[in-house]
Amino acid sequence: MKKLFALLLTLAMVLSLAACGGNSGSGSNGGGASAPADGGSGDKVVKIGVFEPQTGDNGAGGKQEILGMQYANTIQPTVDIGGETYEVQLEIVDNRTTAENGPSAAAELMNRGVSIVLGSYGSGVSIAGGKVFQEAGVPAIGVTCTNPQVTSDYDCYFRICFLDPFQGTVLANYAKEMGVDTAYTLAMLGSDYDQGLVHYFTEAFQALGGTVVNEDFPEGSANFVSYINNAKSAGAGVIFAPVSTNYAQLIIEAAAAQGFEGSLLGSDTWDNNKVLESTQGKSVKVDITTFYQESGSDFDTGIKEWINANADAKTNNGGNDMISAVTAMGYDAYFTALEAIKAAGSADPNAVKLALPGVSYTGVSGLIEFDDIGDAKRDAAYIKAANTSTGAWDFVKVQGVG
Repeated sequence: MKKLFALLLTLAMVLSLAACGGNSGSGSNGGGASAPADGGSGDKVVKIGVFEPQTGDNGAGGKQEILGMQYANTIQPTVDIGGETYEVQLEIVDNRTTAENGPSAAAELMNRGVSIVLGSYGSGVSIAGGKVFQEAGVPAIGVTCTNPQVTSDYDCYFRICFLDPFQGTVLANYAKEMGVDTAYTLAMLGSDYDQGLVHYFTEAFQALGGTVVNEDFPEGSANFVSYINNAKSAGAGVIFAPVSTNYAQLIIEAAAAQGFEGSLLGSDTWDNNKVLESTQGKSVKVDITTFYQESGSDFDTGIKEWINANADAKTNNGGNDMISAVTAMGYDAYFTALEAIKAAGSADPNAVKLALPGVSYTGVSGLIEFDDIGDAKRDAAYIKAANTSTGAWDFVKVQGVG
């Protein structure tokens, strides 16, 4: 278990330091920064790696997740370590969505000497990058990567979001509450995120007595009409498609064109203003699970002002100031990382990793604490419905698995 491992490793470090006269030194740690660096201006700098897609199928979501981190950095651009103040510098790399590109992007962050990594949007690329982070001894905080393997495979990885087993079960329960007996699922072949959520949804829905028809589509698909018709032929009351933003828009278009009368169920990847825009004026029902709902809070007001004052930020947010849940989660991930650095009293990656299990931080998305595997102790999800008239998300309920 990570907490036990952290305690044992801390003891070992203490004994080692005592044997060496208590001098910690400043040697490297597998490619990670072992101590705060000096910036070009002479200021002391702590580097936080941002491991996110900016291109590929998940590029839109990755950009929105980064926005939360960038806004948080404007709110708190420094961190105090050992009584001294250090500038926090975000080191951003594009992992280009796919697992094939994950290792090289992760290695680039290791070369830049980061103390901790945030990301990624997308479970497959997170799992692929995890091996590099593990070998380098640098901790990572998953923001919205929900596949269980992210943390179970690598003890360097922690995360602040709920997991696929939870989200899949919440959606299955919600579908049954709507009176649905037959569900149709649609996922991209080769996507760890899609396939994982479909598996857990299917398992939970069948346990509730429902029937599930599963179908996959190949990467790069542009026409979903045949899939919608297959769902109609199966008598499905819902189509569950935990896909990326661009595919979600295509599925919505096809469902509206073919007159699908049931509900389209989307996961957290559907919580995107472009997905919402694609529902406007159409006869479709869209319900999603997600991590956050706008409520008029100080955070909502502040980040909207920041987005509207920053042309690049507005573009990366899809052209408006609607707050995506992944943006709120990116914001919370940044502050969780700062808490770990402060608790460690060091920017050394190993020290930060040892401090992470004990971090407790109340963010805009709720209380963030970690279990023994490194997963967040989350027990509820927001359910929202697309309002095709107003172009906004309507809050439905907060739902757990019970």
